[in-house]
Amino acid sequence: MGEKRTVYLDHSATTYVRKEVLDAMVPYFTDHFGNPSSIYHIAGVSRKAIDTARAQVAKALGAGPEEIYFTSGGSESDNWAIKGIASANVKKGNHIITTKIEHHAVLHTCQFLEKNGFAVTYLPVDKYGLVDPAELERAITDKTILISIMYANNEIGTIEPIAELGAIARKHKVPFHTDAVQAIGNVKIDVNTQNIDLLSLSAHKFYGPKGVGVLYIRKGTKIDNLIHGGGQERRRRAGTENIAGIVGCGKAIELATADIEGHNKRIRALRDRLLAGIQAKIPDTHLNGHPEKRLPGNINISFEFIEGESMLLWLDDEGICASTGSACTSGSLEPSHVLLATGLPVEISHGSLRLTLGNVNTDADVDLVLDVLPKVVSRLREMSPLYKGKKGGCNVQ
Repeated sequence: MGEKRTVYLDHSATTYVRKEVLDAMVPYFTDHFGNPSSIYHIAGVSRKAIDTARAQVAKALGAGPEEIYFTSGGSESDNWAIKGIASANVKKGNHIITTKIEHHAVLHTCQFLEKNGFAVTYLPVDKYGLVDPAELERAITDKTILISIMYANNEIGTIEPIAELGAIARKHKVPFHTDAVQAIGNVKIDVNTQNIDLLSLSAHKFYGPKGVGVLYIRKGTKIDNLIHGGGQERRRRAGTENIAGIVGCGKAIELATADIEGHNKRIRALRDRLLAGIQAKIPDTHLNGHPEKRLPGNINISFEFIEGESMLLWLDDEGICASTGSACTSGSLEPSHVLLATGLPVEISHGSLRLTLGNVNTDADVDLVLDVLPKVVSRLREMSPLYKGKKGGCNVQ
């Protein structure tokens, strides 16, 4: 028997490293290993590589190279943006505005600050996961020192009206941060036209290496350092630079933003065919997130009467890698905070499945999922007492 075929449909969790990216990185593990802080010539090669990567990231965001700071990933970038602004502006105010659907790197950071004297407003979202700009404006006070709203949701794929939200922040002279970890390579970003003052990203979400990220900080933004100890990153982020990772990040973002429209056209076509097939073959389903204002590769769909974890295990047996909107797999019995924020009932939230497509996916992958998934759902429902006692279809509007 041959090896079981693997269909990877979890690109929102992480991506592989593209060959071009790995090829760019390899010399900085071996030949060009010099510490950029040293003064001899091989250190200069490392410094130049970092400068090149900084310029690549800046170009992708419409920023200046001097506004780009390399970190260890999206979580550090989010922590730096929020804690750094809070610390630097504590004399001005103690109020932060975010949303109920943020990544935990933002939510847990805000909860930490609440324990230390800060007040946080968690904006609600509508049934599609969209923030109402009017709600944001009403929440701003004279004590507001930061607004942090994610660009695109990692679970349901909804893309927020970032330019409009940023304009409101700019109008009230409040720094605006966006966690854009899921957005790079999927949407066109311009920090100036979209009124963004701080932006977080992570290379492993767009076919770059793990362990490297970026925080864009608009020139003139008052922010304290998060990590102390050395003069790296222009004295803003201590620690010997991850040269190979930084090189990979620069190359990856250059490739990811070179043809966003072409990428989206191909991925969206696969996604739409997969979604249409699921909805045609499996009754009692509910698409989570906005039907149009969503990431091109994202499908988050709930199946009534069953649980997402069971689906994941059965799909994995068939070689299909996916994820669930429920947090049960991380040791919690609570369903996804994102799905609950959209008003989805708890029992339906538990039956959610996230399928996120990427560069490796093909029509053959879609065909396999459309063959396997209906059988999995059918078998699980046959074992479900909830399904056996059902009296009607999906009651989610």
